[in-house]
Amino acid sequence: MTIIDSHTHLFSDQFKDNVDQVIERAKQAGVSRFILPNIDLESVDKMHDLCDRYPDEMIATMGLHPCYVKDDWQNVLKVIKTHLDDNQYSYKAIGEIGIDLYWDQSTLEIQKQAFNIQVQWAKEKNLPIIIHARNSFDELFECLDTLNDKSLKGVFHCFTGNLKQAHKILEYGGFKLGVGGVLTFKKSGLEQVLKEVDLEHLLLETDAPYLAPTPHRGTRNESAYITLVGEKLAAIKEVSLKQVAQITTENTRQLFKLS
Repeated sequence: MTIIDSHTHLFSDQFKDNVDQVIERAKQAGVSRFILPNIDLESVDKMHDLCDRYPDEMIATMGLHPCYVKDDWQNVLKVIKTHLDDNQYSYKAIGEIGIDLYWDQSTLEIQKQAFNIQVQWAKEKNLPIIIHARNSFDELFECLDTLNDKSLKGVFHCFTGNLKQAHKILEYGGFKLGVGGVLTFKKSGLEQVLKEVDLEHLLLETDAPYLAPTPHRGTRNESAYITLVGEKLAAIKEVSLKQVAQITTENTRQLFKLS
């Protein structure tokens, strides 16, 4: 059984003391590749270093996370764009981008501007986008209703929305839903939503070190725990974990154009 963790921040300082052991545990659990969404300027070198050490396993993406869109966001995007254009690490997506209204609603307008600019980069470079959507589905839909076209593809990472929002995303035509540890939380409500969404629209992810699945909730998440998400999804769909792994892994390969 092979699984791709479609969203993991293994370059996080939370892994600095034992990242090699974390990667080995993930491999033993069946995780063959790891997609690393960039966060800000400080994370770029850390992500690149990990890709240098594990060139066959690590897949880099480039973008500015909405929580790091601050007063200097335009200058930061210029540097992000320089990395993207250089493309030394064969970036497979623009991300992690989006809108976050949980932590700071005062930056909404510049978050929108930064998101729109990065979506345009994705179109120009024919790359998918990795969308962070926290308390912001309506705002993101407002942007995408204007920006979406046949060329735009991506994933709503860590999807936590309702069925209406899931259908809205899938109606755009090129988007998947990223499913992580929240699915295993008792009161998430995701089980009822994902019962109505075909596996062909889903990717598995961990968002490590965040959002560890039950029974590890509240501790540091790891890519090895992705099997717990897969098992929960398999139970909901009444299929085997192997089938969930095969379908979601192929979905990930196709979206990110992986060999």
